Amino acid sequence: MTTAFINGRILTNHGLQSGCAVLVEDDRIAGLALPSDPRVRAAERHDLEGRYLLPGFIDCQVNGGGGVLFNEAPTVEGIRAIGEAHQRFGTTGFLPTLISDDVDVMRKAIAAVDEAIETGVPGVLGIHIEGPYLAPARKGVHDADKFRIPDEEELALVSSLKRGVTVLTLAPDQVPVEKIRRLVEAGVIVAGGHTAADYATTRAALDNGVRGFTHLFNAMTPFTSREPGVVGAALEDPDSWCGLIVDGHHVHPASLRVAIAAKAAGKMFLVTDAMPPVGAHDPHFVLNGETITAEDGICRTADGVLAGSALDMASAIRNCVQQLDLPVAEAARMAATYPADFLGFERTHGHISAGYRADFAVLDEHFSLQETWIGGRRLI
Repeated sequence: MTTAFINGRILTNHGLQSGCAVLVEDDRIAGLALPSDPRVRAAERHDLEGRYLLPGFIDCQVNGGGGVLFNEAPTVEGIRAIGEAHQRFGTTGFLPTLISDDVDVMRKAIAAVDEAIETGVPGVLGIHIEGPYLAPARKGVHDADKFRIPDEEELALVSSLKRGVTVLTLAPDQVPVEKIRRLVEAGVIVAGGHTAADYATTRAALDNGVRGFTHLFNAMTPFTSREPGVVGAALEDPDSWCGLIVDGHHVHPASLRVAIAAKAAGKMFLVTDAMPPVGAHDPHFVLNGETITAEDGICRTADGVLAGSALDMASAIRNCVQQLDLPVAEAARMAATYPADFLGFERTHGHISAGYRADFAVLDEHFSLQETWIGGRRLI
């Protein structure tokens, strides 16, 4: 059965377009066509009623959702619950993200992601291991007692995922470049983050395969006049990607506008850094034995330290448009196309084009989620 999505504002490779239909067969996009095309007339038609049809959002940093923290539930059931929470906001692909923890928890998390992908849990694209190879000086809410330098056993563990991709956030000032290079050669996507590295150290890490930067500006050395720091190296480098938390709290909108203007086109993507309150009624959760509270969209410890976010991807797009003055099409690409590129899924995800997966987010004019489709199947 062919389904034709009609009467929408569709983000194609040529920008937002009205007056065309998207044809879907099984889990793939068969192509775009005019409404008068015989294939459209013969298909089961789905009327979008003038709403946005965007590529499904891909979130590379999802610590939790639906009341579940991945560190506390490194299981297939935990991953499924987190995914279902984020589907309510248009996320069709995500990386369950493990915050710095012990080796046994890391092993369980990797095994759970492998099983989740094998059994077809919707949206799971791999795993993001954030730490524990981080800098105490830029620890954020991570538990510095967990920090360490990876030994041979852990290098093998981090690169052991059989299905999907692995993103590893590490501090270039803590992990020798030869180990960074070995991780890259093993297929791990290495990102710099939670780091006190200077510009030269960061540049050396980039030269040895670091591919991106985790939540740019947060938990890293800033860009200053005489020491460009991690932020300066990230913005200067034309080939790496940067994740941005656009919630109005982690980074000032003016700083985000400057960074986006400075970075090479297509290299900035949205992440939520989401915690359990996303898609849940309870604003409280426990991390490292400490109660965290989400209030006014901000997750903080009792001492006021930021602890991830209460952000969802639909809200991140809205913030890009309303706070950063970005066009809707570019905000949507930052949520779908550019993270797909970062993860190496540029041939299968992130576009509404023939041959790509039929993963869609349908938003209204206020950027509220109306429908989520994964693999040609409506889940929300």
